[in-house]
Amino acid sequence: MPALADQADPPLADSYRALLRAGNCIAPAPATESLAVLEQDLPMIDLQGLASGDARERKACADAMARAASEWGFFQVTGHGVGRELLEEMRREQVRLFRLPFDAKEKAGLLNGSYRWGNPTATSLRQLSWSEAFHVPLASISGEDCDCGKLCSLRGVMQEVADAMSRVADTVAWALAESLGHRAGSAFPAGCDGTTCFLRLNRYPACPFAPDTFGLVPHTDSDFLTILCQDQVGGLQLMKDSRWVSVKPRADALIVNIGDLFQAWSNNRYKSVEHKVVANSKAERFSVAYFLCPSYDSPVGTCGQPSPYRPFTFGEYRSRVQDDVKRTGKKIGLPNFLKPSTPVDGLK
Repeated sequence: MPALADQADPPLADSYRALLRAGNCIAPAPATESLAVLEQDLPMIDLQGLASGDARERKACADAMARAASEWGFFQVTGHGVGRELLEEMRREQVRLFRLPFDAKEKAGLLNGSYRWGNPTATSLRQLSWSEAFHVPLASISGEDCDCGKLCSLRGVMQEVADAMSRVADTVAWALAESLGHRAGSAFPAGCDGTTCFLRLNRYPACPFAPDTFGLVPHTDSDFLTILCQDQVGGLQLMKDSRWVSVKPRADALIVNIGDLFQAWSNNRYKSVEHKVVANSKAERFSVAYFLCPSYDSPVGTCGQPSPYRPFTFGEYRSRVQDDVKRTGKKIGLPNFLKPSTPVDGLK
């Protein structure tokens, strides 16, 4: 078995040692990382409240989501309608997919060539992510060019999971938008449909250099909303009140987090907060994430004027993020799109 695992794992250890040899040792951690990490339960919301026949219950559920989006930027949802058996089937398919030899994952064009690992632009160990993933555009899942190799059932399970998570994302996004006065009956987010979003299959191999290594480096999400299903290994942490908080996994809940585009649309009322995954020395970790994204040419818009941000499209935002990462090794994000003289309170 170890030989098979060695053939399947990406050469993350080689990247780690190469950065060490180059003299790029682990930089001193920021002050926020030297504080003891608390493990907390995220705000928990039962989405069944939105379907209640009682208007007061519907409003209480929507208000709880809006409060969590403003105060935490993260929350958990139950009553989401995504079946446990479907998520377990997705986990089995992920295990089979990531057990393929590394060369097959990297070079065979599986899932529209969406495989990625580590961080090719890393210049220090604090920029290295100890993970691998398939970041799949939903438009390609049903296309003829979406090669699943010999994993005959993978495409169907992915499509089913994407459809189910899409319904959750639409429900949550609508409730949050309406809390800020968005008119019922008009599209939200504008330019977003089943072909513009992404499904990401993640694997975090056990890491011999944990706990000083990131499974996924600190970041915010460049979308409107993310729906995450994680296993019980743990490792997800988010920034709350200037310190890292560890998210306690809960088997029956999905995690929702606000993305940069929703923060911009909401005029900073909802928060896209920094989060990361900490590597585990003993156990591998799996997760699947659904990213609610508009088309590249869609204006992000605003819930009302005045907005602190100049007009921009998702394509402009994504391109600027990629340029910044390539040039500086890190994402700058929303501050790039602030109007002149706009204070950056709440932005990191």
